[in-house]
Amino acid sequence: MITTKYVNYRQVLNLSGIHLIIISIWCTLVALAFYFLDWQWMIIPWVPVALIGTAEAFLVGFKNNQAYDRLWEARKIWGGIVNSSRSFASMMYAFDTESEEVGMFDLNDRRKKIICRHIAWLYAFREQLLVPTEWEHIKAEEDHFKNIDHKRNRLIKAGFPDYSRTPIFLNKYLSEEEAELQSTYKNFATYLVSQQAKDVNELKNRKVISEFNQMQLQTCLNEFYGFQGQAERIKKFPSPRQFASTAFIFNILFIALLPLGLVSEFAKLGDWGVWVSIPFCVIVGWIYIIMELVGDYSENPFAGLMFDVPMLSICRTIEIDLLQIIGEHEDLPEPIASRNGVLV
Repeated sequence: MITTKYVNYRQVLNLSGIHLIIISIWCTLVALAFYFLDWQWMIIPWVPVALIGTAEAFLVGFKNNQAYDRLWEARKIWGGIVNSSRSFASMMYAFDTESEEVGMFDLNDRRKKIICRHIAWLYAFREQLLVPTEWEHIKAEEDHFKNIDHKRNRLIKAGFPDYSRTPIFLNKYLSEEEAELQSTYKNFATYLVSQQAKDVNELKNRKVISEFNQMQLQTCLNEFYGFQGQAERIKKFPSPRQFASTAFIFNILFIALLPLGLVSEFAKLGDWGVWVSIPFCVIVGWIYIIMELVGDYSENPFAGLMFDVPMLSICRTIEIDLLQIIGEHEDLPEPIASRNGVLV
């Protein structure tokens, strides 16, 4: 997540610098051909170019609205996880009875185990959401564009290597037996919630908590399943490619035609107008490119890039809150801070 009030020039050039160079070369070549070779046949009227640009603006606007909806829904899902996690932990420590069964096992240890398992669930779930899909910008290892996006992350130095530290958290908050099961389950996060339900039900069976309390805790666990399913829907179902791909193709078409229609209009001002057309073509084309890229990157909020929902920061916030609830007040992990205007 970008945290600076205004996007700085490094972030902009990091995202679209290569596009700016390509547009500049194309506009310059058209101006050179028009001025020195007098290729009048390559010039087209401005009106059809303007019509294409207007249609493209509507299409890109629609795509960006859909991308924002996906991004904002993803943020609401993680906001719900924050609230439900706090509620789950507070209820776990508030509910008990005067049952004689309590003396048969250490209730505080069992509570701590459940809360720690929930923290592990957060990091396991986050890791699952970061697994790349074929339509995201970071894809397979051999994909050239993945290397480009990794290079972009290194350039902004936002701390993205922290994404590979999930096993550390699992080993810290899970028993050795449970941590080893990660490779056994394709959806380890789902397994952890199911184990939570078993432990909560055992507390009810031992009459440590009432049946009503068990229902309340199970409702929280069901909410976690709900949040997980909602996030997986966004992750595993892309923004319809027929819209995204069409907008991309039309954008290329418009930018390719832009200097062909604009250079003749500026040439009416005189010979110097041909050269003045170059920066205007570059600016207009670059604006359309930026609009396209903003929507293209924002539509995948769990891709592990600087446009994502800051899942690591949210997980760390919940981790700190829950550790304090279970009585851990020393050696608490530090909150994740933004680096170079990016919060991960």
